[in-house]
Amino acid sequence: MNVPDELRYSTDHEWVHVTGDRARIGITDYAQDALGDIVFVDLPAVASTVAAGETLGEVESTKSVSEIYAPVAGEVVAVNDGLTGAPELVNEDPYGKGWICEITLSDPSGVDELLDGQAYRALITD
Repeated sequence: MNVPDELRYSTDHEWVHVTGDRARIGITDYAQDALGDIVFVDLPAVASTVAAGETLGEVESTKSVSEIYAPVAGEVVAVNDGLTGAPELVNEDPYGKGWICEITLSDPSGVDELLDGQAYRALITD
């Protein structure tokens, strides 16, 4: 499984990449692999506010429907509209073109509570 060290991870298998006060969020390589072929992504609404742990949206695959949880709190400022016509990007490039949304962080220290790459690798291999 691909687990980039520069990202932070939730125990619900979302990744976070922070730049300044913005966090880009997606689901991990492990999660997309477990889900199988993704056929639909329900994106959050821009300008919506989420708390860490709240539902951001859903990912539907040929196997099941899974909720996407906000790993951090803040306001959704961008969504990946490209997933509307090509949800398979989450499978093909989960850390790149398959990102879900961007959030302006309401509390940047919340990122410190997430797992680093080493801790996430330990989680998924146990």
